[in-house]
Amino acid sequence: MPFPLTNQGTQQQAQKNYGITSPISLASPKETDCTLTQKLIETLKPFGVFEEEEELQRRILILGKLNNLVKEWIREISELKNLPQSVIENVGGKIFTFGSYRLGVHTKGADIDALCVAPRHVDRSDFFSSFYEKLKLQDEVKDLRAVEEAFVPVIKLCFDGIEIDILFARLALQTIPEDLDLRDDSLLKNLDIRCIRSLNGCRVTDEILHLVPNIDNFRLTLRAIKLWAKRHNIYSNILGFLGGVSWAMLVARTCQLYPNAIASTLVHKFFLVFSKWEWPNPVLLKQPEECNLNLPVWDPRVNPSDRYHLMPIITPAYPQQNSTYNVSVSTRMVMVEEFKQGLAITDEILLGKADWSKLFDAPNFFQKYKHYIILLASAPTEKQHLEWVGLVESKIRILVGSLEKNEFITLAHVNPQSFPAPGENPEKEEFQTMWVIGLVFKKMENSENLSVDLTYDIQAFTDTVYRQAINSKMFEMDMKIAAMHVKRKRLHQLLPTHVLPKKKKHSMEGVKLLSLNDNSLDLSMDSDNSMSVPSPTNATKSSPLNASGLSQGSSPAVPANSSATTTAAAEVIAPPSNPGDTSWESHFLQITSTKAFLLILPCSQPIPRRRSPWCPES
Repeated sequence: MPFPLTNQGTQQQAQKNYGITSPISLASPKETDCTLTQKLIETLKPFGVFEEEEELQRRILILGKLNNLVKEWIREISELKNLPQSVIENVGGKIFTFGSYRLGVHTKGADIDALCVAPRHVDRSDFFSSFYEKLKLQDEVKDLRAVEEAFVPVIKLCFDGIEIDILFARLALQTIPEDLDLRDDSLLKNLDIRCIRSLNGCRVTDEILHLVPNIDNFRLTLRAIKLWAKRHNIYSNILGFLGGVSWAMLVARTCQLYPNAIASTLVHKFFLVFSKWEWPNPVLLKQPEECNLNLPVWDPRVNPSDRYHLMPIITPAYPQQNSTYNVSVSTRMVMVEEFKQGLAITDEILLGKADWSKLFDAPNFFQKYKHYIILLASAPTEKQHLEWVGLVESKIRILVGSLEKNEFITLAHVNPQSFPAPGENPEKEEFQTMWVIGLVFKKMENSENLSVDLTYDIQAFTDTVYRQAINSKMFEMDMKIAAMHVKRKRLHQLLPTHVLPKKKKHSMEGVKLLSLNDNSLDLSMDSDNSMSVPSPTNATKSSPLNASGLSQGSSPAVPANSSATTTAAAEVIAPPSNPGDTSWESHFLQITSTKAFLLILPCSQPIPRRRSPWCPES
């Protein structure tokens, strides 16, 4: 696969202004820049970011087959609806691609995002019925499933080993020409909102490619930045970081500002520009245009909610939207810090003091923070687990948002990677997934302990998830969420061995996990807090609490070796446990009657303790 080492545009092309401002520099690449770019390519290759030519041709062949199926299906629909033969012969229909494949930055084994464009006489219901059935008949098609009620309806399938998501859009045209340009805003007239949403991916992708000075330099730079973001755990739109299209727009803006630069320079300039960017000033690739179609667009002058977006990156196609509305205070803080570190490393690389490999070294998330919250989602079957995990993951950013609003929390950093939870019974198939959130607490002075009550934050999050699961009729018995506070030194008991190096087992002596009849909680000095929120179907009645926050008739247990008091209300339910038992279920106490989550941290300023029925030490 050929890679550009020099700018391929003419000087006249380079003088053209791209974007909403003049370029920062028109400097052409030097020999050292070309050498560094070649070294960057060699560094990227082992990470699998480049697809072999054979695999690329296979994708093209598969898309060709899919395109022919679409044309054949639309002709059949046209005949069923008694269209004139002259129309049927030229009715057309086409598969367009978008996302990483269309941008030319897909990696080995990546899926393909596709859009089926049909003329006005083909309905969405036809797509999800007759076209679905036509796909079913193809020998190459496996794992076929339709998600008709999604925000953007989609058919998912695996075609000859390549996963493909197909959206549908019906245009107000009698026929679909081969040379159709989806960037034409007039195509949006008289379309329903689902078709407009489906078209958006293609329109944004095509616009990005149209707005960069040199597509090859853009692609190589974007490959490097995407790999860096994934390695540094900041690649996830759903969890409040940036997704693929947002990273593409940041790289495209860098290319606009340095139109003659090649990849080695552009990677460095990317970090320079965005480590110093004054958020929430928006990143724009072009001036927004009015189309008088009355579609909602991102505009903080008109929409008050848009004024609260923290890191706006605006899509270049009408209707313009902010692709980063999920970004929170914590995720922006994490990303800006990573931009600064990226700048420092690329400074070293350009000076010859470091290799490109240093930029792609993955930092150890699990050594970065002292305190963590672990979320566990579990369901009884694989199918239910996939649905449940998808819902829980889509709401984790709500929990992060609540945590960062806590007066004692400086930062809540969720790791985009999820992990299988260690099962209690190795002989029984269990469907459990966990996520890890790193916490940074504010440093307080002149106090021995700081109590941080996270009860409301955890409960509000779980209530939101359960409510949506019930409203969407997805909820099933035994779908559960659990939350647990863990110190860094205990992570090795829960995480897979490939994530953390093996450590000496911590003794669990002194940790008492309660059975159904226990009414007190005894935790050793270094033990961790956990809270399993009951599902709506199996929550039990709460005991009435007295003014002190304790269940009436119960008394607090005081650990012998602790300077902080740990109190518990009756009934704390957990599986019976033996000392030394480090199984997952033994760590997650079932708090059914009180639902409280409070950490007590060493600090140095007197702060009034919030009342809570359960106050384990950290």
